[in-house]
This record gives sequence, structure tokens and C-alpha cells, in this order.
Amino acid sequence: MVIPVEKLNGIKRILDHRFEEYHKSEFIKSDPIVVPHSFNKKQDIEIAAFFAAILAWGNRSSIIRSARRIMELMHMAPYDFVLHHEERDLKPMLAFVHRTFNATDLLYTISFFKHHYQQYSSMEQAFFPNAQMNVQEALIHFHHYFFSLPYAPERTRKHIATPEKKSACKRLNMFLRWMLRQESPVDFGIWRSIAPSQLICPLDTHVGDVARKLGLLQRKQNDWAAALQLTEALRLLDPEDPVRYDYALFSLGVAERF
Repeated sequence: MVIPVEKLNGIKRILDHRFEEYHKSEFIKSDPIVVPHSFNKKQDIEIAAFFAAILAWGNRSSIIRSARRIMELMHMAPYDFVLHHEERDLKPMLAFVHRTFNATDLLYTISFFKHHYQQYSSMEQAFFPNAQMNVQEALIHFHHYFFSLPYAPERTRKHIATPEKKSACKRLNMFLRWMLRQESPVDFGIWRSIAPSQLICPLDTHVGDVARKLGLLQRKQNDWAAALQLTEALRLLDPEDPVRYDYALFSLGVAERF
């Protein structure tokens, strides 16, 4: 995709302005990332962030309430709960539901976390078992690993996207942005497997619509190929940190109805 320099400079001015408005700690309180920001321990942040990201579709207030409810059900100590819970501790979770994510999905995810954290100190190894992996490879690996337990429920697969199914993987790319973007008042930057320059922009309907209006995205479907195309265009604006423009595209698409 070729974008004339003059137009590219104009787009950059618009997005840089929106980025500066939204890339602030004040943004946290109204975004699902507020849930992991309740914690300090690395593993607690990882678990809380994963649930907040996986539940992130629909109304943001509802997402935050549901993610906080999971943390309350885990006694506000998710890492300790994952490793040391007993069967009776899981019973209150049987009534949990957030849209199509229900108790079956929640209980399996907790079981997977226990399986993983019994072997590794961070969720980072679940995505990046070796340092040579890119995001696409990491997401594909994670999907296979997540469903590697013999009792993995088929219904949960719809909640864990993979590029192998051509999904844009919006929620998982957002989770990776939270974990890997450095020096941010919003994102945590607690993982080091890849540089922020290698991240893929989270793509949903709102971001896609704005990107097409700006001329940053030509592909009509919001799929994995479109996420890659958008990210390549954003690298023309900032090759070191292209996904920082997720804040700008989000603000134009959701907050300001661009």
C-alpha cells in the first residue's frame, strides 16, 4: 500500500494529537486495563490482564464489572488462587457469565493457568517459548498450548483467537500490547520477548472503520491480513512503536465517532 508523503504527514499530525490526548494515566479508569492496574505482582497482573482482555467486547463498563467480578471470585489474589484453590473455591464461579463467556470457559482457563504456572514463573512463556518467535507465531503457539489439556472444552475455542483461523485476534493483540509496550503510563511493559516495534495493532470494527477513512487500510475484512496491513501502515508513522496509534484510532472510532 502506497500513501503519498503529504497525506501521510497529515494523518500523522491527526493521530499524534489524539495519541497525546489519550495516552495518559487518566485513560486507565475507563478502560478494561484498570483491572490489572489493581495489582503489583507480575503474575497477578498477567492473569487479571488476560481476563480483562478476553472479556473485552461490548460495553466497557460491563467488561470492567465482569473482569473485577472474576478477581473478587479469586479473592483478589489471582496467582495464589490459581495455584492453591480447592474444589469448594470454584463453586461460586458456576454462576459467572459475561455475554457468551461462561463458567465452563472460566473454570478451564483457571485450570490452564494452574497447569502453566506450576511449570513457569510467567505467562510470557505461554506465548514466547523461544526468543525467535514473532507475534503471529506466538499467537498460534498459544492457541495450541492453551487447548493442549485433554479436557479442553470445544466451546471455549471461540474465545481464544488464532491467526490460523484468519482472525484479527484483537483481544490477544491488545493483551500483548499491555504486556510488551515500554515506558507507558497505561501499558505495563513487563515482558521482553519482542520489541514494541513487532507488535500488531488490535483491530476491531471501530479501529478498522477509522483506518479505512484515513486511508491506512484498504482490506475490507477485519481479519488477520487486515491487522498486518494496518500495522505496516502505522510503521510508516512510527517504526519503533506503531501500535501506540491504537489509542488514537480507538479515540476517533469510539469516543469521538469519527
